[in-house]
Amino acid sequence: MCFIACLFISVGIMLEYEKSGELKTKSIDLLDLGPSTDVSALVEEIQQAEPLITASRTEQVKLLIQRLQEKLGQHSNHTFYLFKVLRAHILPLTNVALNKSGSCFITGSYDRTCKLWDTASGEELNTLEGHRNVVYAVAFNNPYGDKIATGSFDKTCKLWSVETGQCYHTFRGHRAEIVCLSFNPQSTLVATGSMDTTAKLWNIQNGEEVLTLTGHSAEIVSLSFNTSGDRIMTGSFDHTVIVWDAGTGRKVHTLIGHCAEISSALFNWDCSLILTGSMDKTCMLWDATNGKCMATLTGHEDEILDSCFDYTGKLIATASADGTARIFSAATRKCIAKLEGHEGDISKISFNPQGNRLLTGSSDKTARIWDAQTGQCLQVLEGHTDEIFSCAFNYKGNIVITGSVEPRSWRLQ
Repeated sequence: MCFIACLFISVGIMLEYEKSGELKTKSIDLLDLGPSTDVSALVEEIQQAEPLITASRTEQVKLLIQRLQEKLGQHSNHTFYLFKVLRAHILPLTNVALNKSGSCFITGSYDRTCKLWDTASGEELNTLEGHRNVVYAVAFNNPYGDKIATGSFDKTCKLWSVETGQCYHTFRGHRAEIVCLSFNPQSTLVATGSMDTTAKLWNIQNGEEVLTLTGHSAEIVSLSFNTSGDRIMTGSFDHTVIVWDAGTGRKVHTLIGHCAEISSALFNWDCSLILTGSMDKTCMLWDATNGKCMATLTGHEDEILDSCFDYTGKLIATASADGTARIFSAATRKCIAKLEGHEGDISKISFNPQGNRLLTGSSDKTARIWDAQTGQCLQVLEGHTDEIFSCAFNYKGNIVITGSVEPRSWRLQ
């Protein structure tokens, strides 16, 4: 067994090592890390529990954890300013996605292309052409960020080089539109979800189909891998969520309880919990080990359009068509804050990596920054001329991308 590297991630470290010639990864969570944590004592504790971290790697690990600790205290009292307005697609956008560092981002469009942008300059770096219909789903293979996947209404997914714009593979096999996709954490697979009721896993090295996940009776609209990449979850308009073994395609759990279409489904960081949001106006919290429902989060008066965990898994945020968002404690399942101020549906919600801010995007043409503890609105990001359907923080939490008919980049000042 040969230790190769430590990859820095938002709430822990990912160990990358080689065993019997095969590259493997193992994650160590740092969910309780705070500004006052004794880093040296923490590293010593980790070393005792993890033999992969040898004495020669101690300083490297300590440096990584110190960097994470510094990030947890950054950007607490700053405001965002409009940095760039980008207009290049000839038809409206569908989705936006940032690479891990936030140095570049991608936009999908009804014009059948995906464009790659430099965040700092606003320069268009590449146009990825080749799809024959709407490019609807887009993603980087974070944390690596050297590949892009695009899913289209033309029933195909394409894999691209970030550096050259070359198309490595076109994945064919779905019988209807592809509406969601995701890379596994190891960047060896890309998963696609389709209106044909199936999800497929593809090998990004040779372009071959690895598995077809069959079991839903309606469109798959959400999919996500867990942190270790051995499980994948699909959410469907058939009101259910299925957890699959990513290696064999076997069904591990079928989560039954919602009485309307699923809008979101995701694991928390340590993969102990699953959060599902639904058009039935509720979110449900599930035990990921046995598939049992632990709680139903209620209070919204209209459909849940998006939901998320913070990076520690201690907080849950929900966004609704009723124009409000809510913050719940994952431990008590109680609502601790109600976010009010938007005048339209809230379609997207996400925490910043530090976990102290929330970002929402709405059909009222604004995005808002909120205090994650109090629910107070700290800033309204105005200027779009149409509804905001996509928004995201970068890894540092100092850049926000908001997507409408035209994308906008916002920076901290």
